[in-house]
Amino acid sequence: MKKSLLALASGAFVLGACEFVMMGILPQTAAAMRVSIPFAGNFISSYALGVCVGTLMLIIGRKQPPNRLIILFMALALIGNALSAGATNAGMLLIARFIAGFPHGAFFGTAVLISKVLAEPGREARDVSITITGQTVANMLGVPAGTLLAEHFSWRLAFLVLAGWAAMTLVLSIVWIPVIAPVRDTGMVGQFRFLRKPGPWMILGAVFTGNAGIFCWWSYVSPWLTNVGGYSTPTVPWMMMLAGFAMVVGGLISGRITDVWKCAATAGLGQIIGCIGLVLVFVVPGNRISTGVLTFVIAFGLFFVSTPQQLLMTQAGQGGGELLGGATVQIAFNFGNAVGSFVGGRMLDASAMNYHYPALGGVPLALTAVLLLFVYSHRYEQDTDALARLQPIDA
Repeated sequence: MKKSLLALASGAFVLGACEFVMMGILPQTAAAMRVSIPFAGNFISSYALGVCVGTLMLIIGRKQPPNRLIILFMALALIGNALSAGATNAGMLLIARFIAGFPHGAFFGTAVLISKVLAEPGREARDVSITITGQTVANMLGVPAGTLLAEHFSWRLAFLVLAGWAAMTLVLSIVWIPVIAPVRDTGMVGQFRFLRKPGPWMILGAVFTGNAGIFCWWSYVSPWLTNVGGYSTPTVPWMMMLAGFAMVVGGLISGRITDVWKCAATAGLGQIIGCIGLVLVFVVPGNRISTGVLTFVIAFGLFFVSTPQQLLMTQAGQGGGELLGGATVQIAFNFGNAVGSFVGGRMLDASAMNYHYPALGGVPLALTAVLLLFVYSHRYEQDTDALARLQPIDA
């Protein structure tokens, strides 16, 4: 594996763990900051807000070599996590989480472009999937580890470890990621030119609705596992590791398929898997086996769609908007997470806390994503180079 991919995957691990670890350490953080659990939810929202605002860095950073941008993003991740670990009150932690989220979307937009540029012909999607694997490994190992640190030692240790990891990744980025020419400078407005076309909006709409649909259920997966599956609370981190493993597998398999098939059609296949999983969550009564299997299936589908969608938006932005195109995926992803969590909560309220119903609320959203992806594929992916990529076989 290229060392540059390892550096990028390491950065994806830092940002993926930083984004999701707060969900596992929320009670301890709320107690330390002397705020309620509902208020502590703002520590998650402030990170998401940082993701959206931080993407604007790419507008003014477009003239910089992408490898230099990655170094900047890791420095910001280091500062944000260090400040989070040392926060003495809720206001300071809100600001620290905002800073930690600031480089997230911009990092992934830049990392996908670097992976694509450095990849051998025909391996672009596979190399992108390796970069994104860092985020899935964060869900498999980083988030449960952070939860255990909070339970047995201190929630601050989780952020200290992430700060240290960001520092290590900063060094790896300097040493291992080669200098890459900046994207073509088309001016401030020129970077947004790709958004004049309907295709990119269809992809972003699919990212938003697809993640909103899944997160209707995913936001409440822990109580679903305990109340429906019958798992004990100490077992939940192990189930999250299972989900993280499914994300890793889904992302890697998707990368291989995307290299030999259509991007949007591959993403649509992943959305169908997730949608079927949501339907089964609603209709199956639930026990340990069924909830374990469905957790794996839906998590598999959730990151099966990441590589093809990231590639589609990077390709859509060709001509100066590549960085911004890749970063917009993360904005749509986080916006979908927030909306999905809200819709799932309302489904719980309406059903007297029946944990099957959040999945039902997510089905129409997930189906919308499937429709958008297959309409896009039908319109824009009919002319492929599949025949040209066939390799002769010697008898």
